[in-house]
Amino acid sequence: MLSLLLALSCSPVAAPQAQELSAYDRRLTPTAIVARDVRPAVVYIESTRSVFKGFDIVGRRVIGEDTSSGSGVVVHAGGYIVTNAHVVGEDPRSTITVQFDTTVPGSTEIDAKGVTVSRRFPAKLLSTSRDQDLALLKVDSELALTTVRMGTSSDLMLGEDVIAIGNPLGQRLTVSRGIVSGLGREIVVRAGTDVTLRLGDLIQTDAAINHGNSGGPLLNILGEMIGINTAVNEAAENMGFAIPVDRVEEVLRDQLLAPESSRSWYGFDVDDAGTLCINRIVPGSPAALAGMETGYRLLAIDGTAVSSREEYRLARLQLTPNKPVRFKVQAAEGEREYELKGWSRVDGAVFERTGMTVDRCAVGNQASICVSSVDTTGPAHDLGLQPHDIIDSLRLPDHNVIFAVRDGAEFARLLAKLPPGTALDVDILRDDNQNGRIDLGTELYKGSLTLR
Repeated sequence: MLSLLLALSCSPVAAPQAQELSAYDRRLTPTAIVARDVRPAVVYIESTRSVFKGFDIVGRRVIGEDTSSGSGVVVHAGGYIVTNAHVVGEDPRSTITVQFDTTVPGSTEIDAKGVTVSRRFPAKLLSTSRDQDLALLKVDSELALTTVRMGTSSDLMLGEDVIAIGNPLGQRLTVSRGIVSGLGREIVVRAGTDVTLRLGDLIQTDAAINHGNSGGPLLNILGEMIGINTAVNEAAENMGFAIPVDRVEEVLRDQLLAPESSRSWYGFDVDDAGTLCINRIVPGSPAALAGMETGYRLLAIDGTAVSSREEYRLARLQLTPNKPVRFKVQAAEGEREYELKGWSRVDGAVFERTGMTVDRCAVGNQASICVSSVDTTGPAHDLGLQPHDIIDSLRLPDHNVIFAVRDGAEFARLLAKLPPGTALDVDILRDDNQNGRIDLGTELYKGSLTLR
């Protein structure tokens, strides 16, 4: 009996039969798997904007339309899409539409001819970074969206396999494969009719990238995004470039999602600790005029709860100027709600530093800015500025450089470069006798504007 048990215990055990793979599974390469998994997160983008085409035979301005197309990638299931700034431009009045891959449920419809076509979803341009050639879009839809998985560009290897997905030349969802050909590359690209942009520290790849691939993802073999395809060297073959994903995430955090990128300004800041406590209110701002106070904790914006800095930033980016918005806060005595009507970002940026708002005006044939309102607690009031005053020029003391600002946006950009406490020498034109003309002998005033 013992020998029988030993014989049984030593008998070979039959190995489980390996399940034979189907022909489809045998053809499923790593590249095909990445394309299958990531394609729902890649979108086709069209941007149409009005452009000046010239004059007709009787001298009237002719306005036409300019349409550009490219790719984008979904980075947040709430409908947030990253693309290149040169794909969508910077004009918030542009009409932008997005089409999702047909594998996304609900992304198609039947047209009048009974043909299945991709639905076009309107997209809002939330923010752009021209210097980094990146932009953030928002699509409101009922679709359950797939997001791309973020990788890292810090450990890329020369020769590493990469995959590019996009919509080159309007050909939807095109996949190309290549390798990392180089790292830390620098190129100069056109970012507009008369604008060139120098981009550095780029990924070079020989994966086929053409016009329309811009804004789409460059992926590693694990299906993680390692870059945003942005440019191609047309003088060479198979020489494309992508913005590293680590920089994309940095620009998202520090620029595209920053409150300063919001088009609507309310005059309050929240802390950086993530508690969303209001730590600063600008005197004379919408928040100050409504009675908001520092120390309040922000709970919701227009009925949408915000509990983290990311949620707050995403909610802020969707707000537009001159539209009432409800802010719910937690005060010491309980919850309160304030309705604020935001100003434009330009008006807010100028007011925050000077205590005034400005409009564009002209002195003869020269464009300039004129004061439209003055807050009694700000530097402009201290200087004695009044509505309708024309700011002819500004300059730094002991400097020969004269800043001639032609509109509020130029003024805001100048102020952003100067630290608090900077004193600007200002030439002011004031029509004292209200005859519609400026007498430079008697109606030119000089003063010093100290920025807060």
